[in-house]
Amino acid sequence: MMKSALRLSVLAAAVSAFTFAAQAKNPMVGGAAMYPTKDIVQNAMNSKDHTTLVAAVKAAGLVSTLESKGPFTVFAPTNEAFSELPAGTVDTLLKPENKAQLTKVLTCHVVAADAMAKTVAKMIKADGGEHDIKTVGGCVLKAKESMGKITLTDENGDVAHVTIADVKQSNGVIHVVDKVLLPKM
Repeated sequence: MMKSALRLSVLAAAVSAFTFAAQAKNPMVGGAAMYPTKDIVQNAMNSKDHTTLVAAVKAAGLVSTLESKGPFTVFAPTNEAFSELPAGTVDTLLKPENKAQLTKVLTCHVVAADAMAKTVAKMIKADGGEHDIKTVGGCVLKAKESMGKITLTDENGDVAHVTIADVKQSNGVIHVVDKVLLPKM
């Protein structure tokens, strides 16, 4: 009986260590662990750096979409990125009467594929240094790579840098970006 209990304890410790090691591969975002077993919305809700994005996703009615099977690649702007928009922009976009515009902005951050940074870098290289990424919102982002870092240029010429890449989700991947990517208005 004692040997069985000891074996169970050793087995539980081994499973715990394996689970921790598997989770440790995913980067921390906004001070929170990002679990590859959780979906995009579940993980984003835990990031203190993405509260504005989560509020916007809720206001646009995109929660169920981003909780679905996917796969999706989300270029996730931080709260700081949203704060760099002109004063009042976020508050205006969050109003119910601006839901269509908010949805357009948010879906210009989403790609219907699971694109890890290494894959994006290969596409950039194959296309001679710049790769067009078509988003769910119909925007075209220009991806470039320099010194191992990926940048995205929106339709207005504004450049976002991927600050944290390859945050694996159960339904895709998140790449944290430092700028809100806007469609041509």
